[in-house]
Amino acid sequence: MAIVDVTIIPVGTETPSVSQYVADIQKVLAKHEDEITYQLTPMNTLIEGELSTLLKIVQEMHEVPFENGIQRVCTNLRIDDRRDKENHTMAGKLQSVQSKLKAK
Repeated sequence: MAIVDVTIIPVGTETPSVSQYVADIQKVLAKHEDEITYQLTPMNTLIEGELSTLLKIVQEMHEVPFENGIQRVCTNLRIDDRRDKENHTMAGKLQSVQSKLKAK
């Protein structure tokens, strides 16, 4: 299982606000809820699942601003693909850190 940190930046919008683009991108993720887990944050979106599935979904996400009339889109992507652990999830990573905070 992989975790992808993705930020999609529409370039050349009429206003500084991009929340409508973010909302439209979240709709793409909602279509794939049976395949992935995702979390919107104030600065990016985190998605987890099989890497091949995630990359296809990221491509779908990247297309959203184009479909809404934007002519240039920059997408930043980080992939955490750990294969030495069976259950590598966003929740598991947070639990690991929280358990260490409680230990001190």
